[in-house]
Amino acid sequence: MTEPVAVFALSLLAATVRKSVPLIFASTGGFFSERSGVINIGLEGMMLFGAFSGALVAVLAHNPWLGLIGAAVVGAFIACVHALATITFRANQIISGVAVNLLAVGGTVFLTQVFMGGERSFSLGPADRLPMWGPFLPLAYLCFICVAGACIFAYYTVPGLRLRAVGEHPRAADTQGINVARVRFAAVVMSGVLAGLGGAYLPYFSGSFAKNMTSGLGFIALAALIFGKWHPAGAMAASLLFGFADALQETLQGRGGLPPQVFQAIPYVLTVVALAGVIGRSRPPAALGRHYERESPG
Repeated sequence: MTEPVAVFALSLLAATVRKSVPLIFASTGGFFSERSGVINIGLEGMMLFGAFSGALVAVLAHNPWLGLIGAAVVGAFIACVHALATITFRANQIISGVAVNLLAVGGTVFLTQVFMGGERSFSLGPADRLPMWGPFLPLAYLCFICVAGACIFAYYTVPGLRLRAVGEHPRAADTQGINVARVRFAAVVMSGVLAGLGGAYLPYFSGSFAKNMTSGLGFIALAALIFGKWHPAGAMAASLLFGFADALQETLQGRGGLPPQVFQAIPYVLTVVALAGVIGRSRPPAALGRHYERESPG
């Protein structure tokens, strides 16, 4: 391999990891929610709220680490709203997720104008951004740790077994003394925490917060979860694939005489092709999207 090719390959690999970080966080978060039986298409909105709150706290406190905490807390709060609607009040899970996404689009713009004197975007100063640990931000390493932790938790611990049980057969889990609503609520909140961290990565990497900066990443993360067959490692692999497609389209822009929109469509076309190939072969949790209500005693 010649030196220019090696440099190109290494730069493309680094760009792939950077592009995949928010997808890995969000798809791992989606794993917790959907494995418990709750559909969470609100990942996009939770990411956007995480991006806004992480950037805002970092700017106001001049501490990016506090910004990460703020993103996780706000993501958890928005997830609580989704969990309250879908688990406690048994609202339609798809509609609740859409409502979260719409709330994020309008709410983050409004709050940005409130805190930034009418501006719809704001920048992070050097003191407001996370330091680089080698070629990546700390969140790049944390996302892989979260995937490993999710695998160990879900498949090698008793609480993880309960999580999967309520997503597969909630009534059987209930008869064994497992509180289905509590497990699902905790799983949805965890999905919000991870989605918030994934969203916070975006302004820390780019240096600014802008309107709707997630640009569909939450939906791609959900596609990665499905493509990965609702397994953390599979979702991570799919996220890396989509991250590679995004990095490749940026590398190819301006080459071949084609309009840039052709290359920008690559990640989304790959998402559709991947889902078209996996639908029918990937089995979701049996109780995914189904509400559960305990039978009255006697």
